[in-house]
Amino acid sequence: MSHPLFDMSGCVALVTGAASGMGKAMSIAFAEAGADLVLADRNSAGLQATADQIAKLGRRALPVTCDVSDPAQIRELFGRLDAEFGRIDALGNVAGDGLLAKPEEVSMEQVQQVLQNLVIGRFCCCQEAGRRMLKAGRGSIINIGSLASVTALGRGHIAYSMAMGAVVQMTRELSTEWAGRGVRVNAILPAQVLNAGLEARMQADPPLRDTYLRGIPSGRFGRPDDIKGLAIFLASDASPWITGAIIPMDGGNLAQNANGTYTGAPRG
Repeated sequence: MSHPLFDMSGCVALVTGAASGMGKAMSIAFAEAGADLVLADRNSAGLQATADQIAKLGRRALPVTCDVSDPAQIRELFGRLDAEFGRIDALGNVAGDGLLAKPEEVSMEQVQQVLQNLVIGRFCCCQEAGRRMLKAGRGSIINIGSLASVTALGRGHIAYSMAMGAVVQMTRELSTEWAGRGVRVNAILPAQVLNAGLEARMQADPPLRDTYLRGIPSGRFGRPDDIKGLAIFLASDASPWITGAIIPMDGGNLAQNANGTYTGAPRG
């Protein structure tokens, strides 16, 4: 029997990046906890597949094709939310693209593109959700960041890390501004969670797999479903006094010293 604090029945959640990966897993988790969903992604086919899966759980799901780098499309997305549901209880801010380029070579246009995708888009979603939550006097916002926001990765991550650092500080600022008015804002910082893009990078550079695994004491990569429990906890009434938290989801990566090892770690 589930604990009632984790019950999201009667709630409406909006999740970006819902067509695949952690966005899809978060959406399914909220539906499994009883919430209805608005789903946003550029991938219309993947979005519909997520919506179909949620419908099988007996929950409502509204798929909306949306590019979250465009504030105009985000505002239209929230307009659809208003028309269909008239409320929002939780926001999962997951979508947003980065790119890899050496710091001495990256163009200003590329930096601006990453900031637009990961910072402006996330903030616009927070602002639109926050306005509605503040009127209601309650709500939970979950921003997906990265370990790259608090530690350096190298390997051409300069623009991505700058953007994710901004996402973390945005989370802290919003939590401070809105906590006294009933709106909680937290961030989850994943390490390497398997998806098609990560798999392609490791296939192109095979030693990268062991490089990653040497830094993850749990001995495995993250899986999208690893986000489910944490997302439900932060979105539900199970975490009423948690806001401004920056929570790693990293298999122990941040806890491990740079020279540390764990049993079974790849050698080389």
